[in-house]
Amino acid sequence: MRPVFGIMLNMRTMLFIIVSVALSALSACSIQTAESRSPDVIPVASPGEVPAASDAKVRSPVLVELFTSEGCSSCPPADRELTFLETKQPVSGADVITLSFHVDYWDSSAWKDAFSSAEFSERQNQYVRRMKLDSSYTPQMVVDGQAEFVGSDSGRASETIAKAANKTKEPIEIKLIGGAADIGLATLPIHDAATIYLATAEDGLASDVKGGENGGRRLQHVSVVRRLDVVGQLTAAQNTFKSSAKLSTDPAWKKENVKYIVFAQEDSTGRVIAIGKVKAGN
Repeated sequence: MRPVFGIMLNMRTMLFIIVSVALSALSACSIQTAESRSPDVIPVASPGEVPAASDAKVRSPVLVELFTSEGCSSCPPADRELTFLETKQPVSGADVITLSFHVDYWDSSAWKDAFSSAEFSERQNQYVRRMKLDSSYTPQMVVDGQAEFVGSDSGRASETIAKAANKTKEPIEIKLIGGAADIGLATLPIHDAATIYLATAEDGLASDVKGGENGGRRLQHVSVVRRLDVVGQLTAAQNTFKSSAKLSTDPAWKKENVKYIVFAQEDSTGRVIAIGKVKAGN
């Protein structure tokens, strides 16, 4: 009986080892799949995600700003993440409205970002002061003016956008008439004094970077802010707004790729309380 028992014990041991090895292999494959995704490939929505066209509930607008630069080697993954958020709309319940602000503090003799502006660097500095950060950095993503994180962190982006979609923001109506935009805001939640901005942004832009940290790479961008204009002010007691604003244009911009985003933002907290978007061709 002892030899038989020994054989049975060995068989059980071998079976345990085989099962353990198989489970470890499956786990290793899962980890490799998650970690080996090429940083140059824009991820697509998974089968479990609900596409924008079939969302069961109305999507709530969420403003996502990215502070980036073509001179920063860490920025291309964040640029791709912004493209993913804009084109795939992967967060159920959220209408992600994106703006890409190219800062100028990365500009150098090796490469100057053609889309950069000192004005956009100052806008980022306003967030640094409001959020009591040590300094500005790229790539930085800001959601609804309330939360910030490294712009390439896709998990943090999805989580933060989902939370922001549950907070009340009023729609801003925008009608393009000739070279102007008629802006209407019918009602507002309780708010502090706020500023109303008109952002002119362009999709489908690309650069063949000749020098600097991204030298030799072709970088593609969406929602690149061409201009950011103040079109009105709201007092804390004001809950409606109506105005007309002249639209910014430039022969170098492709009209079919231009869009206008109007948003109201509290001056003290940076909270976005209302937002609207329209394409230049509408």
